[in-house]
Amino acid sequence: MIFLGGGAFKAQFLAYAIGTAVDRMLSKIRFDSSKSSTFHANGTTFAIQYGSGALEGIISNDVVGIAGLEVKNIDFGESVKEPGITFVVGRFDGILGLAFDNIAVQRVVPPFYSMIQQGLLDEPVFGAWFNDQANGGDGGEITFGGLDRARYSGDIHWAPVIRKGYWEVELQNATLGGVDIGITTRRAAIDTGTSLCAIPVAEADAINKAIGGKKNFQGQYIIDCATVPNLPTLALTFGGKVFALEGKDYVLKVSEQCVSGFMGMDIPAPAGPLWIVGDVFLRRYFTAYDLGNMRVGFADSVV
Repeated sequence: MIFLGGGAFKAQFLAYAIGTAVDRMLSKIRFDSSKSSTFHANGTTFAIQYGSGALEGIISNDVVGIAGLEVKNIDFGESVKEPGITFVVGRFDGILGLAFDNIAVQRVVPPFYSMIQQGLLDEPVFGAWFNDQANGGDGGEITFGGLDRARYSGDIHWAPVIRKGYWEVELQNATLGGVDIGITTRRAAIDTGTSLCAIPVAEADAINKAIGGKKNFQGQYIIDCATVPNLPTLALTFGGKVFALEGKDYVLKVSEQCVSGFMGMDIPAPAGPLWIVGDVFLRRYFTAYDLGNMRVGFADSVV
């Protein structure tokens, strides 16, 4: 059995599985099939390329324990090769894919779908909250089958999913300091698995130039930390509602440097062009993912 969150975390198990992404093994928590009485071998191989990093491995099957729920017959990926340093430096033990089943690796059934099919959830929804505080505590919370009212304030504003695959909604407008950015695409994937906001290169260059960003040899935009309190507000419109980010929201303090949360990435068709709205935005706003009604919700996050 594989355990994910809730209660004692079993050190011998790598505890994450499928969807748009699959597991990987590192030096921390590894999956040992010999210690699981519910494990079933499959052996089908897979390979996947992320925005940064890639991995290869085999598909296996087991029971997944998620916060006290037992989800049976889950196909998951055991990673056996991760070239490069992306997964070496990553502070996580696996990747839980939560997007739509039509882009799942090897067409396996994602755990969220299995939870619904097995009657384990009250509603076909999940919610994601990220801790925006640097003083410790839990990094965040995900709830399945309902939304944690203590994690957001006010109403949830919904935007319809415009294309299955990622949780993709219409980006109706984007402004910086009240000035229209002139976005080249109206599609945005709301993605808990992306740390920054990955947007078309021309738009990333324009935004970073406007906020005084200087590109370093790694391709990151470095911001003068003293300017952060006075940086212009970035506003994104989803579902007819404007969601604002201040400089302190979209600039990250990394050691002694301040790094822009906007990176350039031109995603080719048919997936792109696309904005990938990651944790820079999600630390500020609680998000809800409603599979039953095909929509994504946004609300002010409670910190």
